Amino acid sequence: MTSDNLKRKLAAILSADVKGYSRLMGEDEEWTLRTLNTYKGLIRNLVGEHRGRVVASPGDNVLAEFVSVVDAVECAVEIQQVLRVRSGDPADPTD
Repeated sequence: MTSDNLKRKLAAILSADVKGYSRLMGEDEEWTLRTLNTYKGLIRNLVGEHRGRVVASPGDNVLAEFVSVVDAVECAVEIQQVLRVRSGDPADPTD
């Protein structure tokens, strides 16, 4: 392959999964799946708002690609903030 045919692509990758997923599934599978699907929808929207795209979302994971590292980090921070509020966790990791 010559260098003329070689295409390079730089990307920032965001991978997120659910803390304690197996435990949550064991405690209440129906609630966990319903909540997971709701949260995946929120994450998908936030990724789009930050000019990214969800590449895959198997199980409790979401894998997203961004052209900009800044967009990926800003999206990750907003995901944490939105899900913290939705889950009723008042903790702020910046304290």
